[in-house]
Amino acid sequence: MRSEITRREEEVMDLLWDNGPLTVAEMLNLYDEPKPHFNTVSTMVRSLEKKGFTTHKSEGLSYRYAATMNREQYGQRYLGGVVRDYLDNSYKKVVSQFVESERLSVEDLKSIIEMIEKDGK
Repeated sequence: MRSEITRREEEVMDLLWDNGPLTVAEMLNLYDEPKPHFNTVSTMVRSLEKKGFTTHKSEGLSYRYAATMNREQYGQRYLGGVVRDYLDNSYKKVVSQFVESERLSVEDLKSIIEMIEKDGK
């Protein structure tokens, strides 16, 4: 079973991805009003650590949290889980669904094929 992040946890990850390692207090300073409670952010970042998305280092009486993967790596992991769990692990089905929903044009497909052929040589 995949461990995904919630929308609120994604906000914390965005802070870490955009700003590097942060303490909970530093994260709170970056939130717009109304800011979440300190304990709420602390709970989210610890949950993210249990799921393997963050790590921490002691810094005085506090912890400095860091993302264990960058935004692109998370996107690839998330997409891989969706493809595995909902599309029979078939990237062909992914492309097919994008074509059927007209989110991917014939020109886009030709461009993708050209990139594949170029990288394959």
